[in-house]
Amino acid sequence: MAATTPTKRAGRPRSQLPPCYHEGYLEKRATKEKVFRRLWTSMCGNALFFFNSHKDNDYVEKLDLGGFLSMADDGSRDRNLEAARFSLRLKDGEVKLTAPNLESRELWKGFIYAVVELSVPTSLNLLPGQLHLLGEVVEKERRRRKAASLPAAPTTPLYLPLLGEIPACFQPVSRREAEVLLERHPDCGNLLLRPGRDGTSLAVTTRQDLNGSVFRHYRVSQREEGGYVIGSLSSLFPQQIPCDTLHDVINCLLEKTSGTLQPFLLEEPYEENIAFVKSNDENGERSLQWAPSSPLPRAPVLPPKPGRQSQSPIRSSLPRRTASERPFCSSPGAERRTFKPLPMPPEAELQSELLSDRLKRLNVTAPPLAQTLSEELKLKLEQRRANME
Repeated sequence: MAATTPTKRAGRPRSQLPPCYHEGYLEKRATKEKVFRRLWTSMCGNALFFFNSHKDNDYVEKLDLGGFLSMADDGSRDRNLEAARFSLRLKDGEVKLTAPNLESRELWKGFIYAVVELSVPTSLNLLPGQLHLLGEVVEKERRRRKAASLPAAPTTPLYLPLLGEIPACFQPVSRREAEVLLERHPDCGNLLLRPGRDGTSLAVTTRQDLNGSVFRHYRVSQREEGGYVIGSLSSLFPQQIPCDTLHDVINCLLEKTSGTLQPFLLEEPYEENIAFVKSNDENGERSLQWAPSSPLPRAPVLPPKPGRQSQSPIRSSLPRRTASERPFCSSPGAERRTFKPLPMPPEAELQSELLSDRLKRLNVTAPPLAQTLSEELKLKLEQRRANME
Protein backbone atom coordinates (compact mmCIF):
# COMPACT_ATOMS: atom_id res chain seq x y z
CA MET A 1 0.00 0.00 0.00
CA ALA A 2 1.48 3.32 -1.05
CA ALA A 3 2.09 5.92 1.60
CA THR A 4 -0.39 8.76 1.53
CA THR A 5 0.90 12.26 0.98
CA PRO A 6 0.14 14.46 3.97
CA THR A 7 -2.41 17.12 3.21
CA LYS A 8 -1.45 20.74 3.70
CA ARG A 9 -2.94 22.02 6.91
CA ALA A 10 -4.26 25.56 6.90
CA GLY A 11 -2.36 27.69 9.38
CA ARG A 12 -1.30 31.22 10.06
CA PRO A 13 1.16 32.71 7.56
CA ARG A 14 4.75 33.01 8.66
CA SER A 15 4.41 36.76 9.23
CA GLN A 16 1.81 36.13 11.97
CA LEU A 17 3.84 33.53 13.88
CA PRO A 18 5.77 34.31 17.08
CA PRO A 19 9.37 35.53 16.71
CA CYS A 20 11.64 32.96 15.06
CA TYR A 21 14.69 31.94 17.12
CA HIS A 22 16.21 29.23 14.92
CA GLU A 23 15.38 27.33 11.73
CA GLY A 24 16.78 24.75 9.35
CA TYR A 25 16.05 21.41 7.75
CA LEU A 26 15.21 18.46 10.03
CA GLU A 27 13.95 14.97 9.31
CA LYS A 28 10.83 14.24 11.37
CA ARG A 29 9.00 11.01 12.19
CA ALA A 30 6.21 10.70 14.73
CA THR A 31 5.19 7.48 16.51
CA LYS A 32 2.49 6.61 13.98
CA GLU A 33 4.61 7.48 10.95
CA LYS A 34 6.76 4.86 9.19
CA VAL A 35 9.24 7.01 7.32
CA PHE A 36 11.13 10.22 7.99
CA ARG A 37 10.17 13.39 6.16
CA ARG A 38 12.64 16.16 5.45
CA LEU A 39 10.92 19.42 6.47
CA TRP A 40 11.99 23.00 6.96
CA THR A 41 11.68 23.57 10.71
CA SER A 42 11.28 26.94 12.41
CA MET A 43 11.31 27.46 16.16
CA CYS A 44 8.86 30.32 16.71
CA GLY A 45 8.17 31.02 20.36
CA ASN A 46 7.87 27.73 22.25
CA ALA A 47 6.72 25.67 19.26
CA LEU A 48 8.23 23.99 16.20
CA PHE A 49 6.58 24.80 12.87
CA PHE A 50 7.23 22.48 9.91
CA PHE A 51 7.15 23.60 6.25
CA ASN A 52 7.60 21.56 3.10
CA SER A 53 10.21 24.08 1.92
CA HIS A 54 11.93 27.16 3.27
CA LYS A 55 10.08 29.16 0.59
CA ASP A 56 6.60 28.18 1.81
CA ASN A 57 4.55 30.70 3.73
CA ASP A 58 2.08 28.31 5.42
CA TYR A 59 3.24 25.54 7.75
CA VAL A 60 1.98 21.96 7.44
CA GLU A 61 2.52 20.82 11.04
CA LYS A 62 3.02 22.35 14.47
CA LEU A 63 4.73 20.76 17.48
CA ASP A 64 3.92 22.55 20.74
CA LEU A 65 6.75 22.30 23.27
CA GLY A 66 4.44 23.14 26.16
CA GLY A 67 4.01 19.42 26.81
CA PHE A 68 7.78 18.77 26.89
CA LEU A 69 8.88 15.88 29.16
CA SER A 70 12.44 14.95 28.16
CA MET A 71 14.92 14.80 25.30
CA ALA A 72 17.62 12.21 24.53
CA ASP A 73 20.09 11.34 21.78
CA ASP A 74 19.31 8.43 19.48
CA GLY A 75 22.30 6.22 18.72
CA SER A 76 20.75 4.47 15.71
CA ARG A 77 22.66 5.05 12.50
CA ASP A 78 21.20 6.77 9.48
CA ARG A 79 22.14 6.26 5.85
CA ASN A 80 23.98 9.52 6.08
CA LEU A 81 26.80 8.78 8.52
CA GLU A 82 27.12 12.44 9.46
CA ALA A 83 23.45 12.76 10.47
CA ALA A 84 22.61 12.88 14.17
CA ARG A 85 19.23 11.81 15.57
CA PHE A 86 17.48 12.73 18.82
CA SER A 87 14.03 12.10 20.24
CA LEU A 88 11.54 14.36 21.99
CA ARG A 89 9.17 12.96 24.60
CA LEU A 90 6.00 15.00 24.88
CA LYS A 91 2.70 14.48 26.65
CA ASP A 92 1.09 13.59 23.32
CA GLY A 93 3.76 11.07 22.32
CA GLU A 94 7.33 10.75 21.06
CA VAL A 95 8.84 12.45 18.01
CA LYS A 96 12.15 11.53 16.40
CA LEU A 97 14.18 14.26 14.70
CA THR A 98 17.36 13.98 12.64
CA ALA A 99 19.77 16.88 12.23
CA PRO A 100 22.34 17.17 9.40
CA ASN A 101 25.29 16.70 11.80
CA LEU A 102 26.26 16.51 15.47
CA GLU A 103 26.92 20.24 15.81
CA SER A 104 23.50 21.07 14.40
CA ARG A 105 21.86 18.58 16.79
CA GLU A 106 23.52 20.16 19.84
CA LEU A 107 22.38 23.62 18.74
CA TRP A 108 18.78 22.46 18.22
CA LYS A 109 18.79 20.87 21.65
CA GLY A 110 20.11 24.09 23.13
CA PHE A 111 17.28 26.15 21.63
CA ILE A 112 14.66 23.64 22.80
CA TYR A 113 16.00 23.67 26.37
CA ALA A 114 16.19 27.48 26.31
CA VAL A 115 12.53 28.03 25.40
CA VAL A 116 11.21 25.18 27.56
CA GLU A 117 13.18 25.81 30.77
CA LEU A 118 13.85 29.55 30.18
CA SER A 119 17.50 29.07 31.07
CA VAL A 120 20.76 28.53 29.19
CA PRO A 121 21.74 24.83 29.24
CA THR A 122 25.21 24.11 30.60
CA SER A 123 25.44 20.37 29.84
CA LEU A 124 25.70 20.76 26.05
CA ASN A 125 28.89 21.13 24.03
CA LEU A 126 28.35 24.64 22.66
CA LEU A 127 30.61 27.53 21.78
CA PRO A 128 30.64 30.77 23.83
CA GLY A 129 28.92 32.68 21.02
CA GLN A 130 26.16 30.08 20.85
CA LEU A 131 25.63 30.27 24.61
CA HIS A 132 25.36 34.06 24.35
CA LEU A 133 22.76 33.63 21.60
CA LEU A 134 20.73 31.25 23.78
CA GLY A 135 20.81 33.81 26.59
CA GLU A 136 19.29 36.39 24.24
CA VAL A 137 16.58 33.90 23.26
CA VAL A 138 15.71 33.26 26.92
CA GLU A 139 15.19 36.99 27.56
CA LYS A 140 13.09 37.41 24.41
CA GLU A 141 10.91 34.43 25.26
CA ARG A 142 10.32 35.75 28.77
CA ARG A 143 9.21 39.11 27.43
CA ARG A 144 7.00 37.44 24.84
CA ARG A 145 5.20 35.35 27.45
CA LYS A 146 4.69 38.37 29.71
CA ALA A 147 3.17 40.33 26.85
CA ALA A 148 0.94 37.40 25.84
CA SER A 149 -0.38 37.02 29.40
CA LEU A 150 -1.65 40.62 29.57
CA PRO A 151 -5.41 41.13 29.12
CA ALA A 152 -6.84 42.23 25.81
CA ALA A 153 -6.90 45.85 24.77
CA PRO A 154 -9.80 48.01 25.99
CA THR A 155 -12.94 47.75 23.88
CA THR A 156 -13.96 51.38 24.53
CA PRO A 157 -11.77 53.80 22.54
CA LEU A 158 -10.84 57.26 23.71
CA TYR A 159 -12.93 59.81 21.86
CA LEU A 160 -11.57 62.73 23.87
CA PRO A 161 -9.06 64.86 21.90
CA LEU A 162 -6.11 65.36 24.24
CA LEU A 163 -4.77 68.90 24.56
CA GLY A 164 -1.05 69.57 24.64
CA GLU A 165 1.71 67.03 25.08
CA ILE A 166 0.74 63.61 26.48
CA PRO A 167 2.73 62.50 29.56
CA ALA A 168 4.95 59.47 29.22
CA CYS A 169 2.95 57.61 31.90
CA PHE A 170 -0.15 57.49 29.63
CA GLN A 171 -1.17 53.93 28.69
CA PRO A 172 -4.20 53.05 26.51
CA VAL A 173 -5.45 50.36 28.91
CA SER A 174 -8.59 49.69 30.91
CA ARG A 175 -8.96 49.90 34.68
CA ARG A 176 -8.21 46.22 35.19
CA GLU A 177 -5.24 46.28 32.81
CA ALA A 178 -3.80 49.31 34.61
CA GLU A 179 -3.92 47.42 37.92
CA VAL A 180 -2.18 44.43 36.34
CA LEU A 181 0.58 46.60 34.86
CA LEU A 182 1.24 48.42 38.13
CA GLU A 183 1.33 45.19 40.10
CA ARG A 184 3.59 43.30 37.70
CA HIS A 185 6.08 46.13 37.27
CA PRO A 186 6.41 47.83 40.67
CA ASP A 187 9.89 49.13 39.83
CA CYS A 188 8.55 51.16 36.89
CA GLY A 189 6.33 53.47 38.99
CA ASN A 190 2.94 53.43 40.70
CA LEU A 191 0.94 56.16 38.91
CA LEU A 192 -0.63 55.62 35.49
CA LEU A 193 -2.74 57.87 33.25
CA ARG A 194 -5.33 56.05 31.13
CA PRO A 195 -8.62 56.55 29.24
CA GLY A 196 -11.83 56.62 31.27
CA ARG A 197 -14.61 54.05 30.96
CA ASP A 198 -16.93 56.34 29.00
CA GLY A 199 -14.31 57.24 26.41
CA THR A 200 -14.81 60.98 26.96
CA SER A 201 -12.65 61.45 30.06
CA LEU A 202 -9.35 60.35 31.53
CA ALA A 203 -8.45 58.58 34.75
CA VAL A 204 -5.42 58.15 36.98
CA THR A 205 -4.72 54.76 38.57
CA THR A 206 -2.32 54.46 41.50
CA ARG A 207 -0.99 51.51 43.47
CA GLN A 208 0.56 51.35 46.96
CA ASP A 209 1.47 48.57 49.37
CA LEU A 210 -0.52 48.25 52.61
CA ASN A 211 -0.73 44.58 53.57
CA GLY A 212 -1.09 43.99 49.85
CA SER A 213 -1.80 46.07 46.78
CA VAL A 214 -4.09 49.09 47.29
CA PHE A 215 -5.41 50.69 44.08
CA ARG A 216 -6.99 54.12 43.71
CA HIS A 217 -8.69 55.62 40.63
CA TYR A 218 -9.19 59.37 40.05
CA ARG A 219 -11.24 60.98 37.30
CA VAL A 220 -9.65 63.64 35.08
CA SER A 221 -12.15 65.67 33.05
CA GLN A 222 -11.56 68.26 30.40
CA ARG A 223 -13.10 71.68 30.99
CA GLU A 224 -15.02 73.55 28.33
CA GLU A 225 -13.00 76.71 28.90
CA GLY A 226 -9.77 74.73 28.51
CA GLY A 227 -7.53 72.69 30.72
CA TYR A 228 -8.40 69.76 32.98
CA VAL A 229 -9.80 69.19 36.43
CA ILE A 230 -9.15 66.42 38.97
CA GLY A 231 -12.27 65.32 40.81
CA SER A 232 -12.79 62.45 43.28
CA LEU A 233 -14.81 61.52 46.35
CA SER A 234 -11.61 60.70 48.18
CA SER A 235 -10.77 62.80 51.25
CA LEU A 236 -7.46 63.60 49.55
CA PHE A 237 -9.35 65.74 47.03
CA PRO A 238 -12.30 67.40 48.87
CA GLN A 239 -12.92 69.59 45.84
CA GLN A 240 -12.06 69.72 42.17
CA ILE A 241 -8.52 70.83 41.35
CA PRO A 242 -8.06 72.69 38.05
CA CYS A 243 -4.93 72.08 35.95
CA ASP A 244 -3.86 73.67 32.69
CA THR A 245 -2.25 70.59 31.10
CA LEU A 246 -1.99 66.86 31.68
CA HIS A 247 1.56 67.36 32.90
CA ASP A 248 0.17 69.67 35.58
CA VAL A 249 -2.25 66.90 36.56
CA ILE A 250 0.64 64.48 37.14
CA ASN A 251 2.75 67.09 38.96
CA CYS A 252 -0.21 67.97 41.22
CA LEU A 253 -0.58 64.35 42.29
CA LEU A 254 3.15 64.10 42.99
CA GLU A 255 3.08 67.26 45.13
CA LYS A 256 -0.05 66.24 47.06
CA THR A 257 1.54 62.90 48.00
CA SER A 258 5.04 64.33 48.73
CA GLY A 259 6.63 62.19 46.03
CA THR A 260 5.09 58.91 47.23
CA LEU A 261 3.53 58.45 43.82
CA GLN A 262 5.84 58.16 40.82
CA PRO A 263 4.88 58.11 37.10
CA PHE A 264 4.74 54.66 35.53
CA LEU A 265 7.36 54.37 32.76
CA LEU A 266 7.52 50.95 31.11
CA GLU A 267 10.59 50.88 28.87
CA GLU A 268 11.28 47.89 26.66
CA PRO A 269 14.94 46.86 26.42
CA TYR A 270 16.86 47.38 23.19
CA GLU A 271 19.38 45.15 21.48
CA GLU A 272 23.02 45.86 22.28
CA ASN A 273 24.54 44.07 19.29
CA ILE A 274 23.64 44.07 15.59
CA ALA A 275 22.09 40.73 14.56
CA PHE A 276 21.17 39.42 11.11
CA VAL A 277 19.91 36.16 9.58
CA LYS A 278 22.37 34.46 7.23
CA SER A 279 21.61 31.58 4.87
CA ASN A 280 23.94 28.69 4.18
CA ASP A 281 24.46 28.27 0.43
CA GLU A 282 25.07 24.54 0.73
CA ASN A 283 22.11 23.23 2.77
CA GLY A 284 19.81 26.26 2.81
CA GLU A 285 19.81 26.53 6.60
CA ARG A 286 19.42 29.98 8.11
CA SER A 287 20.87 31.03 11.44
CA LEU A 288 21.13 34.18 13.49
CA GLN A 289 24.55 35.84 13.25
CA TRP A 290 26.08 38.68 15.24
CA ALA A 291 28.01 41.52 13.63
CA PRO A 292 31.50 42.19 15.06
CA SER A 293 31.56 44.96 17.63
CA SER A 294 35.10 46.14 16.81
CA PRO A 295 35.60 48.49 13.81
CA LEU A 296 36.68 46.95 10.54
CA PRO A 297 40.45 47.05 9.84
CA ARG A 298 41.64 49.63 7.36
CA ALA A 299 42.94 48.51 3.99
CA PRO A 300 46.76 48.53 3.68
CA VAL A 301 48.30 51.50 1.89
CA LEU A 302 49.66 50.57 -1.53
CA PRO A 303 53.33 51.38 -2.25
CA PRO A 304 54.05 54.25 -4.70
CA LYS A 305 54.35 53.37 -8.37
CA PRO A 306 57.86 52.98 -9.84
CA GLY A 307 59.33 56.21 -11.18
CA ARG A 308 57.11 58.41 -9.04
CA GLN A 309 59.10 60.28 -6.45
CA SER A 310 57.66 60.41 -3.01
CA GLN A 311 57.68 63.67 -1.13
CA SER A 312 60.30 64.02 1.55
CA PRO A 313 58.85 63.75 5.05
CA ILE A 314 60.76 66.88 6.12
CA ARG A 315 59.54 68.83 3.13
CA SER A 316 55.95 67.60 3.53
CA SER A 317 55.87 68.70 7.15
CA LEU A 318 56.73 72.31 6.21
CA PRO A 319 53.81 74.65 5.47
CA ARG A 320 53.25 75.49 1.85
CA ARG A 321 53.70 79.10 0.82
CA THR A 322 51.20 80.87 -1.35
CA ALA A 323 52.09 82.48 -4.66
CA SER A 324 52.38 85.89 -3.04
CA GLU A 325 54.89 84.57 -0.50
CA ARG A 326 57.19 82.94 -3.04
CA PRO A 327 60.35 84.83 -4.09
CA PHE A 328 59.52 84.64 -7.78
CA CYS A 329 56.24 84.42 -9.64
CA SER A 330 55.64 81.28 -11.65
CA SER A 331 53.82 82.95 -14.51
CA PRO A 332 55.95 84.35 -17.40
CA GLY A 333 56.33 88.06 -17.51
CA ALA A 334 55.59 88.55 -13.84
CA GLU A 335 57.59 90.99 -11.84
CA ARG A 336 60.28 89.62 -9.56
CA ARG A 337 60.42 90.67 -5.99
CA THR A 338 63.59 92.59 -4.97
CA PHE A 339 65.45 92.00 -1.74
CA LYS A 340 67.76 94.39 0.05
CA PRO A 341 71.30 92.93 0.20
CA LEU A 342 72.71 92.23 3.57
CA PRO A 343 75.90 94.03 4.69
CA MET A 344 79.08 92.07 4.09
CA PRO A 345 81.29 91.20 7.03
CA PRO A 346 84.71 92.93 7.25
CA GLU A 347 86.54 89.63 6.72
CA ALA A 348 84.83 89.15 3.35
CA GLU A 349 85.72 92.66 2.29
CA LEU A 350 89.39 92.16 3.21
CA GLN A 351 89.57 88.87 1.32
CA SER A 352 88.06 90.51 -1.77
CA GLU A 353 90.67 93.31 -1.75
CA LEU A 354 93.57 90.88 -1.24
CA LEU A 355 92.35 88.75 -4.11
CA SER A 356 92.11 91.72 -6.44
CA ASP A 357 95.59 93.05 -5.53
CA ARG A 358 97.18 89.63 -5.96
CA LEU A 359 95.69 89.24 -9.43
CA LYS A 360 97.02 92.66 -10.44
CA ARG A 361 100.57 91.85 -9.26
CA LEU A 362 100.59 88.62 -11.17
CA ASN A 363 99.21 90.44 -14.21
CA VAL A 364 96.57 87.74 -14.53
CA THR A 365 93.10 88.45 -15.70
CA ALA A 366 90.51 87.19 -13.30
CA PRO A 367 88.03 84.66 -14.53
CA PRO A 368 84.62 86.05 -15.36
CA LEU A 369 83.06 84.63 -12.23
CA ALA A 370 85.84 85.83 -9.91
CA GLN A 371 85.89 89.25 -11.58
CA THR A 372 82.18 89.58 -11.15
CA LEU A 373 82.38 88.64 -7.49
CA SER A 374 85.21 91.14 -6.93
CA GLU A 375 83.23 93.92 -8.55
CA GLU A 376 80.18 93.08 -6.52
CA LEU A 377 82.22 93.09 -3.32
CA LYS A 378 83.69 96.47 -4.12
CA LEU A 379 80.30 97.89 -4.95
CA LYS A 380 78.84 96.61 -1.69
CA LEU A 381 81.82 97.98 0.21
CA GLU A 382 81.40 101.44 -1.31
CA GLN A 383 77.64 101.41 -0.56
CA ARG A 384 78.30 100.45 3.03
CA ARG A 385 80.88 103.24 3.51
CA ALA A 386 78.47 105.75 2.01
CA ASN A 387 75.75 104.66 4.36
CA MET A 388 78.06 104.95 7.34
CA GLU A 389 79.08 108.49 6.36
